[in-house]
Amino acid sequence: MRSALLAFAATFAIATPLMAEPSPGPQPYPMPAAIAAPRDMAYPGTIRLEVDASDTDRRIWRVRQTLPVSRPGKLTLLYPEWLPGKHYDFGSIDKLAGLTIRANGKVVPWQRDPISVFAFQIDVPPGAEALELEFQFLSPTAPNQGRVVVTPEMLNLQWGMVVLYPAGYYTRRIMVEPSVKLPPGWGYGVALDIASREGDIARFKPVPLETLVDSPMFAGRYFKQYDLDPGARYPVRLNVVADTAAELEADAKVIDKHKALVHQADKLFGVRNFDRYEFLVAITDRLGDIGLEHHRSSENGVGTGYFTEFDKAVGDRGLLPHEYTHSWNGKYRRPADLWTPTYNVPMRGALLWVYEGLTSYWGDVLAARAGMSSRQETLDSIALTAAQYENQVGRRWRPLEDTTFDPILARRSPQPWRGWQRAEDYYQEGLLIWLDADTLIRDKSGGKKSLDDFGRLFFAGKDGQFVPNPYTFDDVVAALNTVQPHDWATFLTTRVEDVAPRAPLDGLTRGGWKLVYAETPSDYARTIEGASRSTGLTYSLGLSLSRDADVVGVLWDGPAFKAGITVSTRVLAVNGIAYSADRIKAAINEGKSGKPIELLIKNGDHFRTVSINYTGGLRYPKLERIEGTPDLLSRIHEARK
Repeated sequence: MRSALLAFAATFAIATPLMAEPSPGPQPYPMPAAIAAPRDMAYPGTIRLEVDASDTDRRIWRVRQTLPVSRPGKLTLLYPEWLPGKHYDFGSIDKLAGLTIRANGKVVPWQRDPISVFAFQIDVPPGAEALELEFQFLSPTAPNQGRVVVTPEMLNLQWGMVVLYPAGYYTRRIMVEPSVKLPPGWGYGVALDIASREGDIARFKPVPLETLVDSPMFAGRYFKQYDLDPGARYPVRLNVVADTAAELEADAKVIDKHKALVHQADKLFGVRNFDRYEFLVAITDRLGDIGLEHHRSSENGVGTGYFTEFDKAVGDRGLLPHEYTHSWNGKYRRPADLWTPTYNVPMRGALLWVYEGLTSYWGDVLAARAGMSSRQETLDSIALTAAQYENQVGRRWRPLEDTTFDPILARRSPQPWRGWQRAEDYYQEGLLIWLDADTLIRDKSGGKKSLDDFGRLFFAGKDGQFVPNPYTFDDVVAALNTVQPHDWATFLTTRVEDVAPRAPLDGLTRGGWKLVYAETPSDYARTIEGASRSTGLTYSLGLSLSRDADVVGVLWDGPAFKAGITVSTRVLAVNGIAYSADRIKAAINEGKSGKPIELLIKNGDHFRTVSINYTGGLRYPKLERIEGTPDLLSRIHEARK
């Protein structure tokens, strides 16, 4: 053995000399000193943060900060880069301008860190007790510059956009006293305690930076607040801004559904892990779209008509149940690698299929239980999800867990071949996995247990307290085994980490339903298609089109794919006649007799006619009962008393 080790060592020494001479050519230029690592210690003093958000014409926010300092010397100021809920380095550093720092009335020079462009290096001069910072946040004036956060009627203030903070401290140990100046007469919703209101300036009580960044504000000319649980010790309120005053008025039955959401979440989780919860909702076609979770509030944009035409708002009605669920899953309890001590420490998302997948599942369940979605709408939504993943060819090469990198890899930009590349499938494929788990628990326990029991166990805490409690994969497995013994580690690993050519539809079958295809879309699918002004032919021709006949999606290996059609192609004619949605559908039906479907298409400056031999007719997903089996899906979606 010893001689073998000596021989191995000799071989290794020859292959990789320990004292190799430098090779000809350049050597690496030295890297700058590392930025101070965060420590769990209190920052001395309280930062005062003043935001003037009253300029809705130019949409410029003017920021002043007073930052106490205890000694001279090197100091690094950080602009938030990794913001919770975004799942990638999303910080809007490009919108920060005009940075000027002073101490004792004199300008203090700053230098951007050459590696981390979100960091600013300064030398605090002797005798300085505080730094005075001024800068502007130049919010987008058009959608092609980024998400629009200011309109003449409303604004969405995210404190992480307008703050610099000292490196070397956990954000929960940095105290901030915030204030905001709003346009005259505007109302607002925010999960912060007011200290004083002087005209249009609202001053709030000091909070840790961690709490401040997690407490966005919606403010607007048209604002209304609804109490969803009057008299509650830990209140839940619905704060709404809108493009017009008329959009604020909700029928009592609509508000009752939102109250039912709060009640059903209480039944599911058994505890409120917050001291207050403020739904922040913008009913708008002008402000940029958003759906972001926070521990003590939501941050959501919905289309006009959310209140006034609630029955038609199919695409928006599931948003608040999803974000409210995140208060428990994603905020109170969150994956251990997604909690970081500051906003400039990179986040990792290996468990996003729990964070987002389980939330997607329970968000839909709560929407059904609260009556925000009908039973049929819920079934039709599941059918669309099941069909998507039954036809998800990218699963042949890429495991679900790898899609948790998609926010960083693709930055949520459009993709040419989404079905093959995959795109954040941990949301909806995660939903199917948790449906599988729920029905399996019900089956193995003889109906005595369900995923609801896991919810009450895993998210148990104390009412009114909201200190995060991170979890790991082993924690999830242990809690599932406590509810219902099973090899949950293998169950989850094979579905998440392994390449799985088959979609995880066992929960659907066990729930008493199967996926089939019909010649006409469900009312739910028709409404979704109408709202998006698109024509979905994914499961027939293998493409979808915008209202202008532009191809916006192509199914990998589908008929359109084989004909060489790509995203960005425009369909001009069908069988020699000008394109219309009805005409292409009619051609698909005529093709059942064997007649080829001819499309005149344009891609850039090139025109050509393609012939597609497809005889399968129109196909739209729907669910069908499996005779003689228990209907577990209906039991799952029943309201809890």
